Amino acid sequence: MWALGSRTWTLGLTALALILLLLYGRLAAQLSQLHPATLQLTTARRLSPNLDVSGGGWGGGPGEGAQSLLASGGGGAFSLGADFDPSRAVIIYNRVPKTGSTTFIGLAYDLCATNGFHVLHVNTTKNSPTLSLTDQVRFVSNVTNWDQKKPAIYHGHIAFLDFSRFGVLRQPLYINILREPLERLVSYYYFIRYGDDLRPHLVRKRMGNKMTFDECVARQHVDCSAQHLWLQVPFFCGHHADCWEAGNPWALEEAKRNLAHHYFLVGVTDQMEDFVALMEFAFPSLFRGASRLYRTGKKSHLRKTAQKFLPSEETIAKIQSTKVWQLEHEFYEFAQRQFQWARRRTLQTLGDGGANGRVVDRGQNFNFEKIKPDVYVCVCMDVHSETAMLWYDVLPYVESRTTYHFL
Repeated sequence: MWALGSRTWTLGLTALALILLLLYGRLAAQLSQLHPATLQLTTARRLSPNLDVSGGGWGGGPGEGAQSLLASGGGGAFSLGADFDPSRAVIIYNRVPKTGSTTFIGLAYDLCATNGFHVLHVNTTKNSPTLSLTDQVRFVSNVTNWDQKKPAIYHGHIAFLDFSRFGVLRQPLYINILREPLERLVSYYYFIRYGDDLRPHLVRKRMGNKMTFDECVARQHVDCSAQHLWLQVPFFCGHHADCWEAGNPWALEEAKRNLAHHYFLVGVTDQMEDFVALMEFAFPSLFRGASRLYRTGKKSHLRKTAQKFLPSEETIAKIQSTKVWQLEHEFYEFAQRQFQWARRRTLQTLGDGGANGRVVDRGQNFNFEKIKPDVYVCVCMDVHSETAMLWYDVLPYVESRTTYHFL
C-alpha cells in the first residue's frame, strides 16, 4: 500500500512538473509581448507593494518612485529595455576615408580595455567598399552571432549594409562622420602624395608626384575626377549598383533615407569634439572618458596630411559647378543640419559659453505618468479546489487577493 501511494505521489509530482514547464513556456511567450515599462512596474510591485504609480511614490513627490525606477531600468543602472542591451551592443562605424575617422577610432582603441568592449577592424580586399552577396551573408552572420566580442565597435571603409534584409531582428547601430566634399577630396589628393604624421615613412601610391590639385583639375586628371569626389553619398547609399554611379540623384535620396532611418549619429569633421561628447553621453558604458581623452591627449591631432595646398578660387568654382559636387554637398548639408539639431537638443555649454565652457548633457526631460491599468503578471493556483489547477494570467494588481499565490 505504501509503495502504491509513493508511486502515485511520484507520478503526481512528475505531472505537476510537466504542467509547470508548459505554463512557463506560455508565460514567457506572453511576457515577451508586454511593454518593458509594464514589466518594470511589475518588478516594482514585487519589490515594494506600497508603490503608488498614480501619484506619490515611495514617500517622495508625485510618482517619483515609479519614474525613477523606469528611468533607471529598475536597478539604478541605465537600461534601454529588453530590445537593447548595452552589454551586447554592436556599433558599426563604416568610415568614409579622410573625414577624421582615425582620430575617433583611436579613442575607441584607447578606451576599450578600460571600459570593457571590443574594437574590430573590417579589412576588405583591395580596400573595396562593397561586398559580394556571399560576403554580405558572412559579414552579417559574424557580426550578429559573435557573442564573445560583444559589446563591439566594428570599423572599416565599407558601404552601408541593411541587416534587416537578412532577417536580423537586433539591428546594429550605425555611426559615421562626414566632411565638406571638396575639403575631403583635397585632403585625399595630397594624402596619397605626401602621407601623414601617423606613418610618415610609409610610401604612398602617388609619392613623388608634385602635381598640385589646381593643376590636376586643369588637366582633368583622374585623381581629381568626379569618381573620387563621389564617395560620401555611395557610402551611405549602400550596395545597390546605382549607388556607385557618380551623380545619380536616386543614390542621394537613398543615402538620405538610410541616414535618417538607420544611423544613430552622423557627425561632421570640424565638430569632432561635439561628436565625441554626444557618443559619450549616449553610451557612457562604452565611451566613458572619451571627451577628456580627446581634449587632453594626442588623438585630436592624429593623422594630419603632411603637406597640402589650398585650391584656387577658379578651381573651387569649377568643382562646385559639377553635378557630383552639388549632390555630395546637398547630402553633407542634410547630415550637418541633423547633427546640429541633435547637438542643440542634447548638449549645453556651462560657464561663459565659449571655448572654455564645459559641455554637459541636458539630462532627462521626460517621465512616465498616468499608467493604467496597474498590471501584475502571475502564475496562479486555485487553493480552494479539491483538484489543484494551475494557470497564468495578466491581472490588475489587488493587494488583498487571497485566492492566488503570486510567484
